[in-house]
Amino acid sequence: MKHKYQIFKAVAHHASFTKAAEQLFISQPAVSKAIRSIEEEYKTTFFLRKRNSIELTENGQAFLVYVNRILELLSEVENQFLHQQESVPSLINFGASTTIANHVVPEIIAKFRKQHPQTTFEIKSENSEEIEQLILNQQIDFGITEGTNTHKKLQYHKFIKDEIVLVTGTSNTRYKQNSVSLDRLAKLPLVEREIGSGTRDIIYDKLKETSIKRLNTLVTLSSTEAIKNYLYHSNTFALLSIHAVSNDLLLNKLKVVEIKNFSIDRWFYFVSRTGYQSAVMDYFEKFARNNYNF
Repeated sequence: MKHKYQIFKAVAHHASFTKAAEQLFISQPAVSKAIRSIEEEYKTTFFLRKRNSIELTENGQAFLVYVNRILELLSEVENQFLHQQESVPSLINFGASTTIANHVVPEIIAKFRKQHPQTTFEIKSENSEEIEQLILNQQIDFGITEGTNTHKKLQYHKFIKDEIVLVTGTSNTRYKQNSVSLDRLAKLPLVEREIGSGTRDIIYDKLKETSIKRLNTLVTLSSTEAIKNYLYHSNTFALLSIHAVSNDLLLNKLKVVEIKNFSIDRWFYFVSRTGYQSAVMDYFEKFARNNYNF
């Protein structure tokens, strides 16, 4: 029962059967079959299938509200009864890259402490490169990072899928179009993260596949929050994680500008030293997967 609701939620979040399948590590036909089964069970259509996209119907939007409530309740039941015999430590210490520390981790640890109020957290927040170095130096045992997963002395487990999108402030008076070509992207005034940022690394890795040799970067800042605050008061653009701007989109402070025929997808990873094993890390990783409202 839980699995079909997780599939529905993933499809609704990504507006894509393919991306939902990648998120859940299952095949696209399995996702399509699960959605058809749910629609047949409730005798209604939850998704409008278009040529190159899907979107929630009005009934689908209403059903998603119930799905979120059901999954949260099921998680509470599991944590209460299935894990009550497991030893939960009084302190969990790990690292998280800046975007994740600001926009993903707080929701997870708030839910964790609701179930285990005796547990406290110490979280180091740096860019991905620095978090990996802290792990290698054994200053922390594990972390959650963004960007590449190629360091030979580290092991990576996929956590959640992310998309980097082009955004600008809704107050941007110089550019009011909703889409941009790749050639135009190269000329837009941009604000970007510092060297070592996982977000920056994945952007430039992806751009190597295109004809763009460089971006028109005017300002470099060391945090996503600083970049967003800059965008609120300027006519510039930035490439940021969709997780980092979701509330700004809802509050109409930022808007997404589509890049035609181009997208930047990536994963967030749980990271530890190769061969490292820990019941605490395994338990927290499992809890995070089950409880993050992606």
